Amino acid sequence: MLDNQEKLVISNYSELYDILIKKDHPLRQILELVDFTFVVDAVKDNYSESMGRKAEDPIPLFKYLMLKDMYELSDRDLIERTLTDLSFKYFLGLAPEETKLIHPTTLTKFRRLRLKSDGLLNLLIQKSLEIAVLNGIDLGKTIIVDATHTHSKYNKTSIEEILLSRAKKLRKEVYKVDEEIKKKFPKKRVNPTLKEVIEYCEEIVDVVKADDRFSLRESIKKKLHFLQEGLEDTEEALKEMADSDAKVGHKSADDPFFGYKTHISCTENRLIAAAKQTSGEKADGKEFQDLVEQSIANGVAVEEALGDTAYSGKDNLKYCEEHDIRLISKLNPVLIEHEKKKNSKFEYNKDAGLFVCPAGHLASRKATQGKKNINKNQTMVYYFDVEKCKVCPQKEGCYKEGAKSKTYSLTIKTKEQERQKAFQETEYFKNRYKQRYIIEAKNGELKNQHGYDRAVLSGLFGMRIQGAVMMFNVNIKRILTLLKED
Repeated sequence: MLDNQEKLVISNYSELYDILIKKDHPLRQILELVDFTFVVDAVKDNYSESMGRKAEDPIPLFKYLMLKDMYELSDRDLIERTLTDLSFKYFLGLAPEETKLIHPTTLTKFRRLRLKSDGLLNLLIQKSLEIAVLNGIDLGKTIIVDATHTHSKYNKTSIEEILLSRAKKLRKEVYKVDEEIKKKFPKKRVNPTLKEVIEYCEEIVDVVKADDRFSLRESIKKKLHFLQEGLEDTEEALKEMADSDAKVGHKSADDPFFGYKTHISCTENRLIAAAKQTSGEKADGKEFQDLVEQSIANGVAVEEALGDTAYSGKDNLKYCEEHDIRLISKLNPVLIEHEKKKNSKFEYNKDAGLFVCPAGHLASRKATQGKKNINKNQTMVYYFDVEKCKVCPQKEGCYKEGAKSKTYSLTIKTKEQERQKAFQETEYFKNRYKQRYIIEAKNGELKNQHGYDRAVLSGLFGMRIQGAVMMFNVNIKRILTLLKED
């Protein structure tokens, strides 16, 4: 049950904040920029109005998640740092002398039970753009679209492997202090069951916690906390992994990944305008129209969209023409011919340069048939692993029983390429297409500065929470930068 009464923190030491938390401190600037009362409206449907004990205030809990993302901390380390970091306490609305903080598991419950709205990601992006407009920032009339990949938390490895890997990293860090501690650690087991792995890891945790020498070393504490979180999350992770949303996608033909894609649009002043998360095998171009419509709903008057060759499909070109949107995207000759095949469920992966079958399997190779410069057009043939086709649950109507190969062929229409060449070679197109670097830089920021290359939770639900908080943070930081530039 939510308590609607606003809490007033009274402390004899509040003046410390004015002395120590300077006006240019990022957390002070965020507090001055953002009215966080919107958080209550965003989560109130996930609370009972009359049943249960009084719940923790969702505003500081949301702020905790912002701090967790900004400083890349585990839940335990976040709470522990809050005890001694006055900037954290100031941001959270706590008194400087406050020592009674939430338990780390409260954040887990808040993520799983209170942030379960499918619209959370878009709501937070929309809110951040509203803040930008209220502060006089022009969103422009152009969006730039792209997709970035995120590896699954479990990365197709078992829970046993994850726990053992974390335990190994902890042991190595401990050995730097005392090699003799090896004698106290449990012996490794051959082909252990999950139960045995959990028991093994719990014994390692107990040994490390029992020795006071290790409690002062941040490198050891960090690895200890990640192992403990892994143990606590194991039961929930087992449920999630049985119905995992993660799928195999490809960054290139020989560089697969297991996880998710986030399809993003951003403005030219580098604010994220819309985002949508899918499993890793989904084609980029099919999410284009949703990104445009979300961007418009979030306040961007879209008149132009920039994207790579994945977005130049027939449907997207038609959509842009109907909605008076200029699409700056180079035509892909492979897609031109592919779209002529009615009812084809094969999808083109532009990163790998290969097609993906309806079951999600990437072609193993491609080859050109026919000769150039003769009257007959050449054909591009994509070959699939026939052994996978033989046991595929979707083989009916796709694979002929007993066939020794499975291929997908396209005729290369060079004349169609030529018809689009004139526009693609204009100075306007060339100059505008160069602006695509903006979203590539934004994707790099999400991964390198906020850890978006790896999912911290399981499933698309977990990705939505991770992406929502992260993209809100990224947009707020960008707004502060734009305001400074003015």
